Amino acid sequence: MGEEVSDDDINNNNKSNPKLTIFPLIALIFYEVSGGPFGVEDSVRAGGGPLLSLIGFFFFPLIWSIPEALITAELATTFPHNGGYVLWISSAFGPFWGFQEGFWKWFSGVMDNALYPVLFLDYLKRSFPIFNLIIARIPALLTITFSLTYLNYRGLHIVGFSTVLLALFSLSPFLIMALLSIPKLSPRRWLVVDFHKVDWRGFFNNMFWNLNYWDKASTLAGEVENPSQTFPKALFGGLVLVVSSYLIPLLAGTGALSSSPSEWSDGYFAEVGMLIGGFWLKLWIQAAAAMSNLGLFEAEMSSDAFQLLGMSNMGLLPAIFSSRSKYGTPTVSILFSATGVILLSWMSFQDILEFLNFLYAIGMLLEFAAFITLRLKKPNLCRPYRVPLQTFWAVMLCVPPSLLLILVMCLASLRTFFVSGAVVIVGFILYPILVQAKNKNWLLFETEQLSSPSDGCHPIVSELVDLENKDAELLVSSPLPIVEEELSLLLSDSKPN
Repeated sequence: MGEEVSDDDINNNNKSNPKLTIFPLIALIFYEVSGGPFGVEDSVRAGGGPLLSLIGFFFFPLIWSIPEALITAELATTFPHNGGYVLWISSAFGPFWGFQEGFWKWFSGVMDNALYPVLFLDYLKRSFPIFNLIIARIPALLTITFSLTYLNYRGLHIVGFSTVLLALFSLSPFLIMALLSIPKLSPRRWLVVDFHKVDWRGFFNNMFWNLNYWDKASTLAGEVENPSQTFPKALFGGLVLVVSSYLIPLLAGTGALSSSPSEWSDGYFAEVGMLIGGFWLKLWIQAAAAMSNLGLFEAEMSSDAFQLLGMSNMGLLPAIFSSRSKYGTPTVSILFSATGVILLSWMSFQDILEFLNFLYAIGMLLEFAAFITLRLKKPNLCRPYRVPLQTFWAVMLCVPPSLLLILVMCLASLRTFFVSGAVVIVGFILYPILVQAKNKNWLLFETEQLSSPSDGCHPIVSELVDLENKDAELLVSSPLPIVEEELSLLLSDSKPN
């Protein structure tokens, strides 16, 4: 895609490739998690009416989104480097499990991203039926994927700025719709539910899919300006934006109309807009839905690519994955992720949704375990942001979301168990192959020192993960008065290189 340059050149060119600030990061988090209310319509149908959907989008964030966002804020600021949760798991359980976490989460992310070009065309075909034809659909899918991939290549700051604009455009019609619905609201319509028609598996899968991926932005923490301050604020802003973008349109649409729950399927918000505001609002919502899918693709592609870059810097993947373009973007990692998107785009929406939820659930259980392990075994880690709970209550914080993850996994179909199991087995096989490739010098690997920030902590040493070692050697920064004591505690369980 262009000329490759060294990391030193990238670091010396910050003006050309600026770091992410708070508003672009909020927009990226918003698109990692949500992208707007498009897709939540099925929660009304699967829930047998508006009541369970409204309750779900109010309470699920309390037991799922807030704990995941808090844990992400603590760990992303403790390890403010590209790779995110791969670093957390490697530090807690060693590089083998760090690699498995990265493989599962990357695979689920690529599956998730395969949805968005398809959904983009699904909205367009309502006005342009030609996209129902294979002869037009396949070239359009390839063109969209390549165009958005090129935008990712041109720079993360460009992606961040574009997602801010896309978020403003995508959410504006729902604010208008909410205002126009006020004279028509009837609160009793919000209480409708038919438990005989509730599809619990579909309902929980829809809720989970629309409220997960809070940890995704951690994979590009190394590209964020002042991450210890920016990440917690951006996660809070993203949480408010996501929950509002779901509840406000649902309250407006279900409260102003007496539609049957069976009518609430993907794309129904466009019909709601027409019934409340007119044909112009329907077209605006359709355009917003189409553009939102572009923002979702951009955010997911960035996180997936920078995760691979971080894994390469840690020595978990060949060095070629950490090569950067003159724009500071990981060229090979972007191309690799885009190829995965193209190969998986043939799958159906429901299959992708259930598969990626299952893999994501496995990865999140490992993240919660790493959070608890690091709190117990390495209490003196420099944590610029710390969840304001003692260790016991921090463990309790992980219980409700963990139970939800187990529930989602138990509701999965037998086919999902087999497919997800096959992905896990591939990860187990791939790791020793990469270890052998490194030991035999078949491929070039690197181990990059990742310097810690100085936000209240002095940068003493760094995180090193080696494929040949079972344990990660952890050396992190500390306030000067306790440096020696902290390093002694951290190294007590580590193997020397």
